[in-house]
Amino acid sequence: MQLAIEVGQTAKPEAVMFWILGPLAVAAALGMLLVKKAVHSAILMAYVMIVLAIFYIAQDALFLGIVQVVVYTGAVMMLFLFILMLVGVDSSDSLLETIKGQRLLAIIIAFSFGGTLVAAIASTQASASAGLSIANANSGGHLQAIARVIFRDYLFAFEATSALLITAAMGAMILAHNERWAPRKTQDQLQRERTLGNHITPMPAPGVLARNNSVDTPGLLPDGSISADSLPNAFRGQGVAAQIEAIEEGNK
Repeated sequence: MQLAIEVGQTAKPEAVMFWILGPLAVAAALGMLLVKKAVHSAILMAYVMIVLAIFYIAQDALFLGIVQVVVYTGAVMMLFLFILMLVGVDSSDSLLETIKGQRLLAIIIAFSFGGTLVAAIASTQASASAGLSIANANSGGHLQAIARVIFRDYLFAFEATSALLITAAMGAMILAHNERWAPRKTQDQLQRERTLGNHITPMPAPGVLARNNSVDTPGLLPDGSISADSLPNAFRGQGVAAQIEAIEEGNK
């Protein structure tokens, strides 16, 4: 009787946890696809991974739960967040299709993957699940069961998945490539842009060589003249002429 309860029924705390965290995970997954900023999408994906880790631990798959947190959430997703914050991805850049047909191909692959996932879940409903506790007891332990399944029963599928991940990484590099719309400037062009302008040397910072070292005070050029270009754009306009006159009177 105890075995029938464990196999055929779900404990009440586990059911409550599922009906609370399950809808939140689905909402976070939908938000991951609908939000405009890549950083917000990565954070929502990290939340979904944490919820999956909780589900793994609740199903007696302690090793999978810890790996889900340490490897995917703690390493992979944090690496994605670091790269996104370091490089920056604009929403307009993410909507620009650099390779023709990639959006249609992505939709087809997404629907194919979704159909495969639904079919796999439906196939598990055909027979009653024995539970991970019984599976772990019959195989000598949870880690031993995972090793036996990966490296003996499904070795070819495991190697094919690793090759697929490498292919996905290379595809991500291709998708992130930006086409150059203008030819690369030569060394001669760069040198002419630097030397043929109005100011060969960098402009002085605001307040340099002036009596008032302030961000709204124009700097002085080497010949003592006023450089209004040294001011930030917010300070160019009203009051600049009066400040220039005050500096000139102070220099006299």
